Amino acid sequence: MADSSGNVLFNYRTLVHAVAGAAGSVFAMASFFPLDTVRSRLQLDENCEAKNTLSVMRDLITEEGVGTLYRGVVPVLKTLCTSNFVYFYTFHGLRALRGRAEDQSALRDLLLASVAGVVNVLVTTPLWVVNTRLKMKGLQNSSDKRDLEYSGLIDGVLAVGREEGLRGLWSGTLPSLMLVSNPAIQFMTYETLKRRLHRAYGPEEFAGVVYFLVGAVAKAVATALTYPLQLVQTRLRHGRDNENARVRPTMLQLLTTIMRRHGVQGLFKGMEAKIIQTILTAALMFATYEKIANFVFRLLLNNSAAKA
Repeated sequence: MADSSGNVLFNYRTLVHAVAGAAGSVFAMASFFPLDTVRSRLQLDENCEAKNTLSVMRDLITEEGVGTLYRGVVPVLKTLCTSNFVYFYTFHGLRALRGRAEDQSALRDLLLASVAGVVNVLVTTPLWVVNTRLKMKGLQNSSDKRDLEYSGLIDGVLAVGREEGLRGLWSGTLPSLMLVSNPAIQFMTYETLKRRLHRAYGPEEFAGVVYFLVGAVAKAVATALTYPLQLVQTRLRHGRDNENARVRPTMLQLLTTIMRRHGVQGLFKGMEAKIIQTILTAALMFATYEKIANFVFRLLLNNSAAKA
C-alpha cells in the first residue's frame, strides 16, 4: 500500500500501530486491573480516605470477595481497546501525514498527541462514563436514579442516555479535554526519550525492558502533573451527589468542594494507587505495543522481500 499523502491516514503502518497499541493496552490493563479498582475506590469512597493501596485491597477482598477487584473488567477492556485504537491511529496517522520520522520533534509530538486526545475524548467519553458506574456500583444511594443495573456496556450507554440525556453521557468531558495533556505529555516524553536512545545506540529494536522503563518514566511525569484533574474527572463520570454542591456540579464547583472539605491534599487522594497502577500499566502497554508492532513490520518486510 502506498504511503502517499492522500492515503497516509489509511495505510497499513498506521493500522498496525493502532492494533498494536490497542492490544498492548488491553494486555496491560488486564494484568493490573485490581490496582485500577483500588484507585477508583480511593477516589470515590470517603471511607477509604486514610487508607493506602494494600489496605484497601485487603479490605475489599475481606468484605466483598476477590471478584470485586475485577468488577467491570470486561467493559473496561472493551472501552480501553476502542479508546487506544482511536488514539494510536489518530496520533500515528497525523505523524505520518506531517512528514518523515527524522523531522519529528517534542513540540510536534505534543501537538499531535493533544489532537489525538481530543478526538479520543469526544468519541469514547460515553463508554468511560458507563465503565466508571459499573465499577463503582453500590457506592451511591439505592434511591439515586443513577443506581441502575446495566447488563453491559451498550445497555449502560442507552440507559444513561435515556435517563440523563447527552449531558449525562458526556459527563466529565471538560476535565477530560483538559486531561488530553496527560497522554500528550506521556507520548511526548516517551517519543523524545526513545529518539535520544536511538541516536545514542542506533536504530535497532531495543529489549522489552527498555521500552518498559521509558514508558514508566513517561507516565510518571504525566500523572504527577495532571492528577487533580483525573480525580475530578472520575467523580464527574460517576455522577455522585456532593455535599453543599448541585446534583451535577461543574468542574470548578467540585474542585472547590474537595478543597473545602479535605484541603489541598484532597486533590491528590488516591494518587498512590494511581501512580502505581498507571506506571505499571503504561510501561507494560508500551513494551507490548513496541514488540507487537516491530514483529508485524518485520513479518511484512520479510514477506515483501520474499515476493520481490
